[in-house]
Amino acid sequence: MSDTPTARWSVGAPEAGDFAAWRELFDGYCEFYRNPGPEGKAELVWSWLMDPAHELAGLLVRDGEGRPVGLAHYRPFSRPLHGAVGCFLDDLFVAPQVRGGGAVDLLLARLREIAAERGWNTVRWITSETNYRARGKYDQVATRTAFLTYDMAPDALSS
Repeated sequence: MSDTPTARWSVGAPEAGDFAAWRELFDGYCEFYRNPGPEGKAELVWSWLMDPAHELAGLLVRDGEGRPVGLAHYRPFSRPLHGAVGCFLDDLFVAPQVRGGGAVDLLLARLREIAAERGWNTVRWITSETNYRARGKYDQVATRTAFLTYDMAPDALSS
């Protein structure tokens, strides 16, 4: 193994025994975005990750001791305008104490490989406009689009 920053990490799908470590990372991600959500949210998301029939899939990056230190949740999405399928990266989080050491690079590289293996034509994600540290990395590995994101509540009344 070489002595590059990513050599100290490994990446793969979460396994059933990873729940506690994944939960700590997921809670950190929710806290970062100030989105604690309803009781049972983490258990529901974990059940999706453990269900091979569910569209959501995940990756964990592990340190040299095998401990999960970062996560990525992703899924396919249809792109009718392009006649293609893309990969949507819903969540990406690396524990603060290991940031800057190459863990996120390995997660993003693995997502790029998965997209290529599955014939997906892009890997897309969104982030907060004020997430400057992450945006610095994203600007190195991806192209920022000109599109704005909107959310509409299903029970909202139209005028």
